[in-house]
Amino acid sequence: MLVPAPGGEKRACHALEEEEVDHSTKRPRVQKEEKNGGPSHKLSQDEGEEPEGEETEPLDEDGEGEGLGSGEAFAEMMKHGLTELDVGILKFVSEHQGFSGILKERYSDFVVHEINKEGKTVRLDDLSVPEEEAPVEQPESQVFTEEQNQQLEQLQLFKNKEGNVSIEVADDTKEKRTLVHKAVKTLYPGLETKTEEREGKKFIVAYHAAGQKALAAPRKHSWPKSRGAFCHFVLYKENRDTMEAINVLSKFLRMRPNVFSYMGTKDKRAITVQEIAVLKITAERLSHLNKCLNNFKLGNFCYKKHPLKLGELQGNHFTVVIRNITGTEEQVQQAMSSLRETGFINYYGMQRFGTTAVPTHQVGKAILQDNWKEVIDLILKPRPGAEKGYLVKCREEWAQSQDPEAALKKLPVKRCVEGQLLRGLSMYGKKNIITAFAMIPRNNRLMYIHSYQSFMWNTMVSRRIEAFGLKAVEGDLVLRGGTAFVLSAAEAETHSIQDVVMPLPGFDVIYPTHHVGKGYREMLSADNLDIDNMRHRVRDYSLAGAYRRILIKPSDVSWSVINYEDPRVSLVHTDVEKLEDQPPPVFNKEGKYRALRMEFSLPPSTYATMAIREVLKMDTSIKNQTQLNTTWLN
Repeated sequence: MLVPAPGGEKRACHALEEEEVDHSTKRPRVQKEEKNGGPSHKLSQDEGEEPEGEETEPLDEDGEGEGLGSGEAFAEMMKHGLTELDVGILKFVSEHQGFSGILKERYSDFVVHEINKEGKTVRLDDLSVPEEEAPVEQPESQVFTEEQNQQLEQLQLFKNKEGNVSIEVADDTKEKRTLVHKAVKTLYPGLETKTEEREGKKFIVAYHAAGQKALAAPRKHSWPKSRGAFCHFVLYKENRDTMEAINVLSKFLRMRPNVFSYMGTKDKRAITVQEIAVLKITAERLSHLNKCLNNFKLGNFCYKKHPLKLGELQGNHFTVVIRNITGTEEQVQQAMSSLRETGFINYYGMQRFGTTAVPTHQVGKAILQDNWKEVIDLILKPRPGAEKGYLVKCREEWAQSQDPEAALKKLPVKRCVEGQLLRGLSMYGKKNIITAFAMIPRNNRLMYIHSYQSFMWNTMVSRRIEAFGLKAVEGDLVLRGGTAFVLSAAEAETHSIQDVVMPLPGFDVIYPTHHVGKGYREMLSADNLDIDNMRHRVRDYSLAGAYRRILIKPSDVSWSVINYEDPRVSLVHTDVEKLEDQPPPVFNKEGKYRALRMEFSLPPSTYATMAIREVLKMDTSIKNQTQLNTTWLN
């Protein structure tokens, strides 16, 4: 059984409301060949949209991915969820016999290490702050006592908006007061000062700035010219997604989230390690956060002149534990050997399509059809299956009254998709649905149409493999220098299935010329869409299309079968455990449980669940996993 277990292993750091961050989405393209994991098939439309580690808890439209608070309620909701068959995931490449196991029984069973643009696996192995040449001592640095510096640092770091630090100015001269004011603002960006008189004594009071000043970048004159403007560091996180981590860090540092840059987002229910860069924040300040944040660890600090860019990474290295496996040693050997030598079908995974009874690709289809009443209805109408109580009430109110303001009042969380859409309808009215829909962040809106493209791609690839198997044939497409070409019969003899790509539909792609390729036109026509006119009157929803490789062969594949006794014990030695000199897990050869521990590297925008699916030969949908889990628990 392939099941994700609910719950966490540690308490989260302070629950902070997330900022909305809207990453721009670029026109789809095929990038250059990569060294890791075979040729790249990355679509730039995926940048910032889905975690690169990609094994994310799929978001419900209310913005939460942890289900409904109880296993029974979540299982009830998942009765109406999607299966792999619903989204075109049908085929396997190998002939080995499948077996069952439990995926993500603990989030530490899924570990993702980023592979940077130099091809190096990113690891957290150093918490020290880099030594620098001692700067020329400035007058401001000698103003405060050690105790005052500690008080000011705590005030700045923990952002107690009601707190302040009072510094008595014994030498009551304008020059002295000016120096104290300047020192606070230079050494502790984000703090403001004022002068107060108490019982005949004068004090400089430091407090948190308000509004824009509170989120301003560090003052330029406080940053040494010899130091790179960006502090690069390794972020280790447990059971938190990348954007949540960025928002937490930005709030503690009192900076806007956009001062951080990264090469890819990583999934939530996992342990992940990735590189982050931040503009003009010292390693000392970042290192100090290790004392007060749970589930995060920062290290491997260095200063560089440039930020990081989305898509610069070469891929991700996965360490995955499948617990309580039923497969024999021979079955495991056959499955993993096939993964290493042949690979797996490069399907878009289930998280691409949502977890509720209304799949995201259905909303995407309605957008492309310009059927905005259907778009609104799909997002807001009541749906089968258990849901959070406030969402049920919101949907019922909308169905009965069609009043966005009345429905919005039922939502305690206004930042979810439903809340943003209702707010737009309230502001702009039902006659301006396109404008109202634009209240939803751009990446969320584009997710719907990309989901439709992914559904098309999965379906057509399954048809392609059903028709022609695992060999290149006349009419297939291959890439040469980023441009797609149709194979002739003679050329097909010199190419393998590893070279073949299939298009995501759009106005800037060509299609295979065999009968499967012609199925694109038929499938789009059945959805009342024109393959020859994929431009939308709203530019954001025009589909350029792109190409994606049919098969992916992982690199750095290794595996072992482990016996264990205690299901609560971690079976992976993490970076933090190594830093803390904790011993690696000890396996009991006589243990009653068996686990498959596998490692492999994949290029960006590849779904590790699809590799695991190929090994186990099982449906990876949450609907199927939940049903299996319920049976197993009973």
